[in-house]
Amino acid sequence: METRTLGRTGLQVSSLCLGAMMFGAWGNPDHDDAVSIIRAALDAGITMIDTADVYSGGESEEIVGTALSGRRDQVVLATKFHGPMGPGPNERGNSRRWIMQACEASLRRLGTDWIDLYQVHRPEPGTDIEETLGALSDLVHQGKVRYLGTSTFPPGRIVAAQWTARHRHLERFVCEQPPYSMLVRGVEAEVLPTCQEHGMGVIPWSPLAGGWLSGKWRQGAEDLTSRRARRIPERYDLTIPANQAKLQAADALAALAEESGLSLIHLALAFVIRHPAVTAAIIGPRTREHLDSQLGAADVVLSDDVLDAVDRIVPPGHTIAPGDAGWTPPALVDPRLRRRPAPG
Repeated sequence: METRTLGRTGLQVSSLCLGAMMFGAWGNPDHDDAVSIIRAALDAGITMIDTADVYSGGESEEIVGTALSGRRDQVVLATKFHGPMGPGPNERGNSRRWIMQACEASLRRLGTDWIDLYQVHRPEPGTDIEETLGALSDLVHQGKVRYLGTSTFPPGRIVAAQWTARHRHLERFVCEQPPYSMLVRGVEAEVLPTCQEHGMGVIPWSPLAGGWLSGKWRQGAEDLTSRRARRIPERYDLTIPANQAKLQAADALAALAEESGLSLIHLALAFVIRHPAVTAAIIGPRTREHLDSQLGAADVVLSDDVLDAVDRIVPPGHTIAPGDAGWTPPALVDPRLRRRPAPG
């Protein structure tokens, strides 16, 4: 499998990264099966694994740690912090207090002495980025973390973090993990160019658009209901116009894949890793069959004609459903942040 340099770090990683979100209660609860899938991915040439403390409440990290027993030195291991890991108000977030606690817990669950890439899972506007970078820099200096990254950060926050690191003499973020697929192309406008400008690697999540590009979502299919539609209706309920538009686009992309002699999965993954800013696409299999259906995409090279056809179906920089962007700025959620109080 092709390897690429993660930003300007000199660190080499495979063009597909194994995402571990589906290992554990959220997806595949069979630990032995999940371990075998991870090891099969490594045997196939994948050298990078991405997980997070919040995935199945830490269970994913434990499974990954078991799978890496005896193979830790061969793998670039990434995990994330930010999401709630308990009921307390300080058992989450981007503060120094929580970062230090979360890192130690992840190291224990992963069964390792160091994390190669430690990532902020989401922005937290109420926490000073200098506080976050200061704590993360200390972890690097302690040898517990090698590199720092972000996930789903808007371009302004990416730039602010780079500026803070430079002027406060702190370790900088070397990688961003945004949502990116043929249906979710908003990051092409500013996020990906910003990462390129600052020499950051990019490892996109959900290149199959949360399953929309798996080939199952087609016009006229007998049954498009799913557990996801019940659990996350804003992204999957077909009574919502934006989701109907996604279905139409997914159907058109599936037809394009068939015309090109490809599976839709291979088209989707090859599209993401073709972007010059992208280091590796994160695949998130739940079963061995899922893994096998995705691995071959690393060898697919799309022609300009196929890429032009994709652009006609979903224009560059366009995200069909805003809810797929992964993070909504607080000012768009809370009216108090965009309305000046009335005088008197």
